[in-house]
Amino acid sequence: MSEATEEPELNEEGDLFEHHRFEADSGQAPLRVDKFLIDRIPNTSRNKLQMAAKSGYIRVNEVAVKQNYKVKPGDTVTLELPHPVREIELIPEDIPIDIVYEDDEVCVVNKPSDLVVHPGYGNYHGTLVNALIYHFDNLPDKKDFDTPRPGLVHRLDKKTTGLMVIAKTETALTKLAEQFYERTVERRYNALVWGDIAEDGTVTGHIGRSLKNRKRMDVFPEGDHGKHAVTHYKVIKRFGYVTLVECKLETGRTHQIRVHMKHIGSPLFGDPEYGGNKILKGPSFSKYKQFVENCFDLLPRQALHARTLGFTHPGTGKFMQFESELPEDFTSVLDKWERRAE
Repeated sequence: MSEATEEPELNEEGDLFEHHRFEADSGQAPLRVDKFLIDRIPNTSRNKLQMAAKSGYIRVNEVAVKQNYKVKPGDTVTLELPHPVREIELIPEDIPIDIVYEDDEVCVVNKPSDLVVHPGYGNYHGTLVNALIYHFDNLPDKKDFDTPRPGLVHRLDKKTTGLMVIAKTETALTKLAEQFYERTVERRYNALVWGDIAEDGTVTGHIGRSLKNRKRMDVFPEGDHGKHAVTHYKVIKRFGYVTLVECKLETGRTHQIRVHMKHIGSPLFGDPEYGGNKILKGPSFSKYKQFVENCFDLLPRQALHARTLGFTHPGTGKFMQFESELPEDFTSVLDKWERRAE
């Protein structure tokens, strides 16, 4: 028996996992996988392992299995368990914030690419939260997360740019969180996707953690796995092999736009997690290949921007809407595609 890996890792939702990998010896007698693991991992209960199996965190030869699976000679068994979260001390940091609007209760910011929203494993400083607590005093926190998230009621992925609303008071935090829960917040994104999208449409499909790659999300049949998710998309401009679309969210699942567009065969341009950072459409000419590679260099991330944000102000009760222009890396790639299309 050998163990290849035992280290904490951050998944895409910011949770910590402890990874274990075992290879069953050639002489391994058939043995339930939960018993196999409990004999090899100190201080682990059978109940914890059974819960891990139900969640798809126990895999044999890269396939999720139930706790009664019988381990056979040569099997590779992997396990992911929640890892104790490091106590995070929030340190105010003088990081510039692009403030679009601010009053005594809320603040709307324009998040740049490469800025992580809140601290977590591997990102203990340099986040938007570190910047917020430097610029604002006594931001409220829901305190029901493993990591502190003062002022936050929603998130954007590290590489996604655009608008976020920040709560500055307890009342604002509660009322804004209710709006996100009740789906009354208006969120529209611009995305450059692969393919010549023929018409506007809607993607409906449960989104949950992929059973093949726990770092990614996937679309599942209703009721099987994941949570209900709906994305509406509208064509803004076609460039032949790629299309600029506007996506309107009804729900707010992790990677929702990225995984829904991949599901319909049009992953986001440049998206490394969902296959958009390869040439998926177009001729095989070397000149075209170089053109696309140049675009990837200009925009080394998924082409996704949170352009419109609308919500009811928690104090005045008035509906407020904000717009954010596309960032320079995004527009430079659009300009290249436009010139090529012409």
